[in-house]
Amino acid sequence: MAMQDKPDTPVRNSEPAATARPVRNLEIKAALLLLFTGLLIAASVLYLLYARGVFQPTQTLVLMAEDSEGVVVGMDMTFSGFPIGRVRRVELAETGQVRIVIDVPKKDAHWLRTSSIFTLVRGLVGGTNIRAYSGVLTDPPLPDGAVRTALRGDATAELPRVLASAKEVLENVGRMTAQDAGLRATLDNLQEVTARLKGPRGALGVMFGNDADAQKLVAALERTNALLARVDSLAAKADTQVFGPDGVMKEARATVVQLNVLLGEARESLKKVDAVLVEAQGISANVRGATTDLGALRGDVEANLQKVEGMINELNRKWPFARDTEVKLP
Repeated sequence: MAMQDKPDTPVRNSEPAATARPVRNLEIKAALLLLFTGLLIAASVLYLLYARGVFQPTQTLVLMAEDSEGVVVGMDMTFSGFPIGRVRRVELAETGQVRIVIDVPKKDAHWLRTSSIFTLVRGLVGGTNIRAYSGVLTDPPLPDGAVRTALRGDATAELPRVLASAKEVLENVGRMTAQDAGLRATLDNLQEVTARLKGPRGALGVMFGNDADAQKLVAALERTNALLARVDSLAAKADTQVFGPDGVMKEARATVVQLNVLLGEARESLKKVDAVLVEAQGISANVRGATTDLGALRGDVEANLQKVEGMINELNRKWPFARDTEVKLP
């Protein structure tokens, strides 16, 4: 039997073919997006410029410096730690100096006065700083476009000199502390003096240099103290013997009193002698009687004088300090 061929039949797709639909107004939307992005960028730039103070009214300050090392455009000038100005331009002047043009906002310009001082300070760590100092805020304000000299304060510039000085100091210290240096000998001598001061003789041993002379001085001082003690004792005894209750002064006073009494008696006797002599001269007839009375009176006078002489001798014996005692009779 012959096989019969079947005719081919076309195969159909079960999923319908996707058809692409175009976006409406695509060009307009893309243009709006680009415009919005541009406006956003422009607003950001304007805001940044406003924040940076571009639209604020400013005045110009020109600082003259020897060099512009560390100074860049856009850096701040500070006053008491607050930024009050910004470097706008750095240029070279005809004199070879550097002109640093700074914009200072009007609202901060009142901190700058004609007497203000400006410095360029470069520390060991960090960059260069521009600083303003106003000591007298009552001075006239700094005018617009003023030109001032900036003082340079470079901490690193002094490092070589400081290192050289430190090296010199260390060398001097090394020479001073060397084994054969004079300072070491002085310290040794000072230590020896300190040891002598702590010794039994103390400062005397340091002054005389040996213990023998110091011992002699100590012995002399001890003898002097003993002699002064004996002198004090003798003075106390003499004071007791002379001015004490039973001393010579009391007896001398009693003797003087007795002597005054005897002198008074002698004075009375002499007065009687004068009276007798007057009577003897007046009465020439009774010469024998007057002579007898005169002899008796003379005997009384001699007795009184002998008493006076005895009292004087006794006073000289009891009074040890008198040398030439003279008693004047009236």
